[in-house]
Amino acid sequence: MNELILELEEISPKEFFGAQNANIELLKKYFPKLKIVARGNKIKAYGDEDLLEEFDTRMMMLMGHFGKYNKLDENVIERVLTSNSSADYSTSASSGEVIVHGVGGKIIKAQTVNQRKLVESIRKNDMVFAIGPAGTGKTYTGVALAVEALKKKEVKRIILTRPAVEAGENLGFLPGDLKEKLDPYMQPLYDALRDMIPHEKLDNYIEKGVIQIAPLAFMRGRTLDNAFVILDEGQNTTHNQMKMFLTRMGKNAKFLLTGDPGQVDLPRRTISGLKEALLVLKNVEGIGMVYLDDKDVIRHKLVKKVIAAYKSIENRD
Repeated sequence: MNELILELEEISPKEFFGAQNANIELLKKYFPKLKIVARGNKIKAYGDEDLLEEFDTRMMMLMGHFGKYNKLDENVIERVLTSNSSADYSTSASSGEVIVHGVGGKIIKAQTVNQRKLVESIRKNDMVFAIGPAGTGKTYTGVALAVEALKKKEVKRIILTRPAVEAGENLGFLPGDLKEKLDPYMQPLYDALRDMIPHEKLDNYIEKGVIQIAPLAFMRGRTLDNAFVILDEGQNTTHNQMKMFLTRMGKNAKFLLTGDPGQVDLPRRTISGLKEALLVLKNVEGIGMVYLDDKDVIRHKLVKKVIAAYKSIENRD
């Protein structure tokens, strides 16, 4: 029987192995034909030579990830072990690059292959569509890039918008002033910003209009220039709303449109403006389209399982 010995150098075995060796147990599930033993700072594997070579490759990728991000969890292990090849998970020139330092020194960077593709696409194109299910970091990564652009003075303002589809963008019947009516729909955008900009500075930016958060209906008639503009929940736009938004683009503007075509909340028989735009604009030069999937989910590990469960039902239908 062939043997492979891997030694962890400058890596904490306790953190790499996980609580009660949870990460090692996960490795065993993915390599059931290998005998894997973790002791001290060494991992030993026994089995066929081809399998050991594959195991060696995947372990090098996991060690590389841990060395870069100082953490390893179930989501990361699954992404590494299910990627088609090491090239698919290889770090590009900008993969380890910090997008922005958030509140309390929090380091915010792309954590998955497709998130890195999103970063690269936004830097290359002035208009990008980021498509994928909940929890894949579409909006969060976009907000980080917008904050980065503002800090570098590449843009003068950040504009974040989403359709208040649940209220049909007719908010008059809700209690409170306009801000109180809108805030529930804009909360995910506020949450991302609060991770990246100190509270007082964020309030100051909002008060001065440097950062604007508004429902999509408020974009009508405007020309959005010198701005990083994010349209969130784009799947809930209609044909007219999407066309209106896309034609707001002014000089020196970056447009990011995010959405999940599988979570359309529009009335039945209403065509999603996002779905239509992906077809209409797919061959337009200068427009990037990045697709994220459940391998990019960075929320609780159950989110990935929920997505998979619903996907299996939808496929049966």
